Amino acid sequence: MTMTQHGRNLDTEQWQELDRLHHLHPFTDSKALHGKGSRIITRAEGVYIWDSDGRRILDAMAGLWCVNIGYGREELARAAYEQMQQLPYYNNFFQTTHPPAVDLAELLSQVTPAHLNHVFFTNSGSEANDTVVRMVRRYWDIKGQSARKVIISRENAYHGSTVAGASLGGMKPMHRQGGLPIPDIEHITQPYWYALGGEQAPEEFGLQAARALEEKIRALGANRVAAFIAEPIQGAGGVIVPPRSYWPEISRICKKYDVLLVADEVVCGFGRTGKWFGSEYFGLQPDLMAIAKGLSSGYQPIGGVMVSDAMADVLNYQGGEFQHGFTYSGHPVCCAVAAANIRILRDERIIERAEEQTVPYLQARIREFESHPLVGEVRGAGMLGAVQFAKDKRSRRPFDSPGEAGNLCKDHCMDNDLVMRAVGDSMILSPPLIISKTEIDEIMEKATLAIDLTARDLGIS
Repeated sequence: MTMTQHGRNLDTEQWQELDRLHHLHPFTDSKALHGKGSRIITRAEGVYIWDSDGRRILDAMAGLWCVNIGYGREELARAAYEQMQQLPYYNNFFQTTHPPAVDLAELLSQVTPAHLNHVFFTNSGSEANDTVVRMVRRYWDIKGQSARKVIISRENAYHGSTVAGASLGGMKPMHRQGGLPIPDIEHITQPYWYALGGEQAPEEFGLQAARALEEKIRALGANRVAAFIAEPIQGAGGVIVPPRSYWPEISRICKKYDVLLVADEVVCGFGRTGKWFGSEYFGLQPDLMAIAKGLSSGYQPIGGVMVSDAMADVLNYQGGEFQHGFTYSGHPVCCAVAAANIRILRDERIIERAEEQTVPYLQARIREFESHPLVGEVRGAGMLGAVQFAKDKRSRRPFDSPGEAGNLCKDHCMDNDLVMRAVGDSMILSPPLIISKTEIDEIMEKATLAIDLTARDLGIS
């Protein structure tokens, strides 16, 4: 099947060859990829994508956790086109701005928690978390506490792939490439009860995991600790939903030691948990909130950091120039598209309708996998889910070769026209918020087949 791009009619193999010759992919083993060739995606609509061979594939990952309103919304294309005609680009440096950036900033103040009324725009979640590092340290400098530079994060966290973002993250394979983390970034244990909880009850384990923060603050010295950063629910780490005891204890500790609380809402934001933000889902009041992905439903690259009123007062009026920013911070086209996306989410009540109707259905259906002989645990919240594989269900014993089961299942999913993501031996899903119950049934049918085939391959029955 040939696909046309700028007048060139090429078939799948020709696109794959050009890709091999010229395109370096993110998070990819290029040698392995070139052995079989890239999958060429050509169009999308609703919850489906199509490849260059005409296969219709259900995208149960919403791209990379981001296409919250689904593919193919003409309103967003129109917003980009109209903005490009009027003002395709201008910067926000040198005491200058433009209506799309101001409009989006106002909208964000309306949909985020009430105390977050200021935004610094970036181009991605990684850049948002880079900005967090700069902003946190600048804040403490202005406050006359320049020794407060240490930012505490968690093992197996993901906060982006830039130098600062990857340092904040707690993924060791990323740290091994490039001599990371940078100085003054520390990590504590993650609230992953299934893998780390042992014989403890989840709530007991949640308190223990949270109190690792207090231990780390005391070990470092509270006068050196600037902030604690965490995802409300760990995304790329495997959809790790912390026990309910975890976040209240973390909040208590941050307040006790005057440590800033940073919520990385890049995955959880804009409806992914069934609430507008994961902070609402867990009752958090973060000082800073990193956003991206669902901000534009992935239609344009844009991110940002929401800043509390208290912090903004210090940064805006006590510190002089904040020497940080990007050429495309608050890009007018990206802002216009993001604003159109937020208005669709708000005006069509997409998040509220999902919470009322499809979220309970999805969570109930994926828990049907709990009885499968290959499955040790099912986790989830909102439009997030994980199916954890285990060699032995009762003991929660993992496989001897980590990732083998997950990779087998991921391939079986794709062979059956379903996109799910393997994180180690967890299968992850994060579908668009507009998914229907019928489409959830389709996920279940295809995922069940893939899990059954994986169990057969591993000799588990």
